[in-house]
Amino acid sequence: MVSVTPVEKDSLTKAVFSRRMLICCFNGLAAGMPLFFLYHLIPAWLRTENIDLKTIGLFSLVGIPYTWKFVWSPIMDRYIPPFLGRRRGWMLITQVFLLVSMASMGFFDPVNSIWLIAGLATAVAFFSASQDVVLDAYRRELLPDNELGLGNSMYVNGYRAAVFIPGGLGLILGDYLPWPAVFVIIGSFMAIGIIKTLLIEEARKTIAAPATLHEAVVKPFVEFFGRDGGIRQGLLILAFLFLYKIGDNMATALSTPFYLDMGFSKTVIGSLVKLINFWAMIAGSFIGGATIYKIGINRSLWIFGAVQMVSILGFALLAKVGHNVVLLGFVIGFEYLGVGLGTSALVAFMARATSMNFTATQFALFSSLIALPRTFANATTGFLIEGVAASDGVYFNLLGQWDGMGYTNFFIFCTLCAVPGMLLLKWVAPWHGQGVLRS
Repeated sequence: MVSVTPVEKDSLTKAVFSRRMLICCFNGLAAGMPLFFLYHLIPAWLRTENIDLKTIGLFSLVGIPYTWKFVWSPIMDRYIPPFLGRRRGWMLITQVFLLVSMASMGFFDPVNSIWLIAGLATAVAFFSASQDVVLDAYRRELLPDNELGLGNSMYVNGYRAAVFIPGGLGLILGDYLPWPAVFVIIGSFMAIGIIKTLLIEEARKTIAAPATLHEAVVKPFVEFFGRDGGIRQGLLILAFLFLYKIGDNMATALSTPFYLDMGFSKTVIGSLVKLINFWAMIAGSFIGGATIYKIGINRSLWIFGAVQMVSILGFALLAKVGHNVVLLGFVIGFEYLGVGLGTSALVAFMARATSMNFTATQFALFSSLIALPRTFANATTGFLIEGVAASDGVYFNLLGQWDGMGYTNFFIFCTLCAVPGMLLLKWVAPWHGQGVLRS
């Protein structure tokens, strides 16, 4: 075992408590709130209004903007709003729209206005994805190379802390307040992001915006596929980004409806589950950041990916045992420890692979690949679990009748889905290699 010298420990301590890390935490909080709003609060709301699992699973498709944000990210790289600067100006615009769209969601009835709710949720996803574009670019410009792992871990910590607001407070309030009031309260928390945006400064004013929109669109892709290894290596990296967390994303896609179906109350889910969820991910992110700082991104991807894959099996065990609060705590703790570790390493990998000259577009491309499973693969989860019955109306007419896996076999299937991403590490992040080169 390699020991940490006093100099290294002092350097790590200073880095952890720097202003840059604080900014990363608050940016992560602002980014996480709308995502957890879409993937935790809305599914719980729909389930309590007796919407079936297949429809709730299909709601993952409202996240399509997360998979296409690289299309409009060049606009956010090229054009500068007339206030606050290139990054902060776009932050403020997206955050104001998020506050309004999130707060208005609960005024519609899921039974009679499901398509309207889906459209509004898609708008939330669009503004959230756009906010991610600028936050990712700002973070890459803010952090020096030796702080990428740590800074991205702090961002993930803030990101995961956001689960307490829509996924924790929102669910608890849902037991005591009408849903319109819940959504107004939760949406108002985006004011934290707005205040943070007004208080910080632009990260690197010396990096000029692309001279033309053509330059903003074309050059990031030319630069990426023109590196050592060419198109083949570029495609391997993109495939890895798509596959590394696909099993984990699918396993947690319907986690809140799963807990409800296991007999746990919204208050238990909103308090105990989210509390364990939060601290496990925070621990995972801190451990992940410190480990990356010490052993590097490549080896961390191998170790954390293995933990992340094995942790999915805990859900299969819980599905088999049923309602058991103690087991629930252990399963959630282990799973989200793996999530925190894996996310820290993957986000650091993306940052390292991003050219400083094309931060918004390249980071948007990379994170879009990660969002694809969350959007399209997750949309199938309700069908995989429940199957399709003759009583399912339009689903039966389109797909015919077939049996679902049930929760236990579904989680085992998700574990197997994580294997291909681990195999690709041999080429994109070899254990003894230096990793992806940037220009």
